[in-house]
Amino acid sequence: MAAMTSADHPRPTHTGRPYEELVAEAVAAPTDGWDFSWFDGRATEQRPTWGYARLLGERLGRVHSALDLDTGGGEVLNLAPKLPPLMAATEGWPPNVAKATRLLGPRGVVVVASASDAPLPFADDAFDLVTARHPVKAPFPEIARVLRPGGTYFAQHVGPSSVFELVEHFVGPQPQEVRNGRDPQIERAEAEAAGLEIVDLRAERLRIEFYDIGAVVHFLRKVVWMVPGFTAEAYEPQLRALHERMEKEGPFVAHSTRHLIEARKPLT
Repeated sequence: MAAMTSADHPRPTHTGRPYEELVAEAVAAPTDGWDFSWFDGRATEQRPTWGYARLLGERLGRVHSALDLDTGGGEVLNLAPKLPPLMAATEGWPPNVAKATRLLGPRGVVVVASASDAPLPFADDAFDLVTARHPVKAPFPEIARVLRPGGTYFAQHVGPSSVFELVEHFVGPQPQEVRNGRDPQIERAEAEAAGLEIVDLRAERLRIEFYDIGAVVHFLRKVVWMVPGFTAEAYEPQLRALHERMEKEGPFVAHSTRHLIEARKPLT
């Protein structure tokens, strides 16, 4: 999931509009790529303090070869001022593959259609750097395989119970094992089991505010794994109840969790 509008963006103008109008507008909005500009004035999300895009750009400018996993529409990778001579990216959703190819192709990036749970379609020891921003799941054994000795995995991951205030409004309380998924310490252990050495691991909990029900609908249509099978029709009772609550009480507040992880493949 990409970040929505930063928390210091001007507050909304969409409250007070009819439920049907807000939902219809959100249902009609396109959901391809990881451009979250549709949320401007409708939702905000705090940014992690470490500034992933800036750190990513610095690292990409220092290597000869790199691979970006689950690149979405390529928007984050495209922010890098300089890309290495050999730059590849993977993406599993066809609309995003097409969008990333259009955006990144002119910069010499090879975009490969590859499901997130499939083996990486690259040779052993192929890359100096592997990166990912919010991968579906980090395939640490495959990451270790395609990294050259001394190479680095650098990523920002979604953490445990992210935006679960919203998830549980629609699907009810989740069991503890689900809430604990994506725990950074579990991912540390998985990376180490794959033979990687952890260089840095930081985690933060960040405030999200949704200002109108259209923002909620668009978010759940775009970030499809939050409420699998979500449609505005299927979840109309929950949406209407939340709309009425937001009209009376103001923004719906949730919290995302993020962690920065950097791991190195040993030289020997």
